[in-house]
Parts: sequence; structure tokens; C-alpha cells
Amino acid sequence: MHKSLGVVDGVVLAASSTAATSSIGIGLGLIAGVVGLHLPAIMLVSFLPVLAIAGAYGRLNRVEPNAGNAYTWVGRSLNPWLGFLTGWVNVVGTVVFLAYTTTVTGSALLQLAGQASLHSIGGLALDPDSTWQSTLIGLFVLVGATLIAIRGVALATRLQKYLLIFEYAVLLGFCGYGLFAGDQPFSLSWFDPFGIPSLSALAQGMVQAVFCYWGFEAVFTVGEEVRDPRDASRGGMIALVTVLGLFLLASTAFQRVLPIDELAGNGAHGLTFFGERLAHQPLAALPLVALTLSAVASLQANVIPSARGMFAMGRDRTVGPVWTRIHPRYATPVAGTLLLTAIAGVISLGTLVIPTVTELINAAVNGIGIVVALYYALTAIAAAVRFRGLLRTAPLEALRAVVAPLLGAVVLLGVGGYLAWTFYDSADHFELSADNGWFQLLCPGLMIASGLLVAAWARYGRRSEYFVTGRGTDAEAGDLLPGV
Repeated sequence: MHKSLGVVDGVVLAASSTAATSSIGIGLGLIAGVVGLHLPAIMLVSFLPVLAIAGAYGRLNRVEPNAGNAYTWVGRSLNPWLGFLTGWVNVVGTVVFLAYTTTVTGSALLQLAGQASLHSIGGLALDPDSTWQSTLIGLFVLVGATLIAIRGVALATRLQKYLLIFEYAVLLGFCGYGLFAGDQPFSLSWFDPFGIPSLSALAQGMVQAVFCYWGFEAVFTVGEEVRDPRDASRGGMIALVTVLGLFLLASTAFQRVLPIDELAGNGAHGLTFFGERLAHQPLAALPLVALTLSAVASLQANVIPSARGMFAMGRDRTVGPVWTRIHPRYATPVAGTLLLTAIAGVISLGTLVIPTVTELINAAVNGIGIVVALYYALTAIAAAVRFRGLLRTAPLEALRAVVAPLLGAVVLLGVGGYLAWTFYDSADHFELSADNGWFQLLCPGLMIASGLLVAAWARYGRRSEYFVTGRGTDAEAGDLLPGV
């Protein structure tokens, strides 16, 4: 694949994959329903372990840039089974994210249609909270985003750069104005994590907030296409810090403008409601336009890393060779990109069993959030193991390379495990309902179980060398740079 990307491309890809506007638009209301008026606190507390994980990603990428990133690093430093599971749940989680973001995109477009006074077509009432209407419309956008992704990362990031500029301008304008125009009294208690109602609320809020930060690592999947591996690390870190600033600004502005019942009650439509409280039409529609563009950019940005993750697995022969087919002109993993899009489309149709978009988002965020906490933690532990020699040779450097990632891993495993137990303990039977605890555990459970089954087939059926060396037969020993 072509080495054509620099720092700016890395920032754009990481920021688009994180999709701060979408997280603000549909996530802050959901999180407020859990932690109350402590949105700034939960966003800040959750950032700390994610920052430690980001440092682990950056250091690992500098010594071994690889399209498989965590899949390769965990497999080499810890155990090939854990490495494969890390890569698998990352890709599957992203595919599930693509499926639900397809629905979110369609819902945003339907909301825009409503703003333009288009409320029905052929006698059919358009409902932005209808999963089947939103999904069918979003599928067309997913196909378009995929076709652009096939043309190459450089083209995709050029388009996403302009989308990000518009999104961030709208967010800064409306949230900055909301800080001063809001009529809800400001309180420093909003930044106090000890004021969060309960331990279960803290765990669920942190998992959902970590989900909001999820995506910065997309830049490391194009590590083989970046001119300098350090540019990927810089791009991911710049994007992550930028997103933190936006989350703190937006969460504070939302609480200045909206009382808690309105903030939590509007759920997935929080940004739209926020804009309508601050401005009249047509200006009030700008946040919704920004949300729509963010969802579109997120679809495209997440297709790219997933295809490259499967490309790395195919190169190691842990999955079929179809995933390694490169476009002869654009030098992108075209077959994998198309396959993942098709799978995401099928899954999005399967989510029609959940009647409303708000319920779908809540179930998806909780399920994917648990899996994200797991594979972030495994990557951090892999970094700590790989660079443990620094504890003897450079103790101060070891604080960043070993101690901080380990602490981040412990926090994420703790909150993810506690939330999983809370879901399990909250129900005594299974039903197809977004508020059923066992149903919410089904998504992460299937991701992990399917990963173990595919890993067993790769080990004993395909007899992949990855499970012997932590790398496939296509990688020579000299390709690996030694750990510190």
C-alpha cells in the first residue's frame, strides 16, 4: 500500500473515526440519563485511562507500524490467542458500529427532511425515530462512503477534512454561545466525579464515555501508509486532545442551556434540541447538518481501519486470502472493504427488531463499550510487557510506557467488568428488549465467542504460523524491531 499520509491526514482520520459531533449529538443525552449533571466530570475522568492507552498505541506503533496494530502487538507480546481476539473484537465491534451509525445517519437525514417541511412521501409519514426508515436511507450513504474509501485514504481524508472544519465551527459557535446564553446556573459540582449517584452509574457512564473517545486508534491501522510512523502517533494524540476539549465545552454548554430532564429526555436528538433552544430557523438547523456530516464521515472513516485490520489477518493466514486482495490502481484492500460493508448492511437490517433509534443506540453503545474497554486494556498490557525493560534502564520513561498503560488497563477492565456484572444481575431472563440486561450482554458475548471459534479454526484448521510466532509466515524475523 502507498506511503502517502502525513500528520494532518492522521489527525483527520482519527478525528473522523472518533466522530465527536455524533458523540455529542446522540451520546451526551444518553450519558446524562446515567450520571445526571456530571457530564464534564465523566468525560474528564474517562479521558485519563484513554490517554494512557493512546500512549501505549503510539509507542508500539513507533517500533512496529502494522495494519493489524493491536492484533499484532498483543499476539507478539502476550499470546497469539489474545492477539487474535483483540483484532477480531475490534473489527467486529467496528462493523456493529457501522451498522448502527448507518441507522443514525438515516435518522439525521430524516430530521433534516422534517426541518425542510418534508414530513411524508406518498402518504408514508417520515419518522426519524423509526429504525426501518432510518436504516434503509442510511444504507445508501454507507455504500457511497465505501466507494470513496476504496479510492484511497488520501482522497477520503481530503473530503473528511472539510467536513470536520464545518462540524467543529458549528460546535464551537453554538456551544460557545450556549455558555453565556444558557439560563441554568453554572456549578463546579458538574466537574466532581464523586457526585455521581452510584458506582454502577459511574461504571456505565465511563464505558459510554470511553465509547465516545473510541476511534482515535484508526490512525494506527494506516501505519504502513504513513510516511513516518511518528506522524500516526502525533495525529492520534492531537485528535484525542481536541476531542476532549470539544466534549468538555459541549457538556458544559448543554448543562447551561438544558435542564437535566430535557437533556436526558431528548436522548439521541440532544444536539438538535440544543440548537433549537439557542436559535431560530434556518440557523437552528446547523447543528443537525453538522451531526449528519459527522455520521457520514464516521461511516467512511471506520470502513478504512476495519478493512486494514482484516487485511493484516489475511496476510497472516488467520482468515481467508480474500481479505488480502488489493485494488490494482488504488492499492487499497478492496475485497475486504466491500465485504465488511455488506456485513454491516446485513447487521443493520437485523437491528430492525429494536423499534426506536434511541433504544438501538443505547444498546449498541453499552455492548460495544464493554468490548472496547477489553481490547484497549489488552493493548495497554501488551505495551507494558514489551517495554518492561525500561523499569530498570529508564524509570521516568517507564512511567509513561509501562505504569500508565497498566493503570489505564486496570481501570477499563474494572469498569467494563463491573458493568457486565450489573447487566447480568439486572435481569432473570432473556428478551429482545434494549433495556434487558442479558440482551445487552448478547452483543459483546457473541463478539468474544465468535472470535474464539474463528481463532480455533485458524489455529487447527488453517494451521496459521501466527499462533506459533505471533506473526504470520509472510513476516520475516528481521521485520520486527526489538522492544526496549
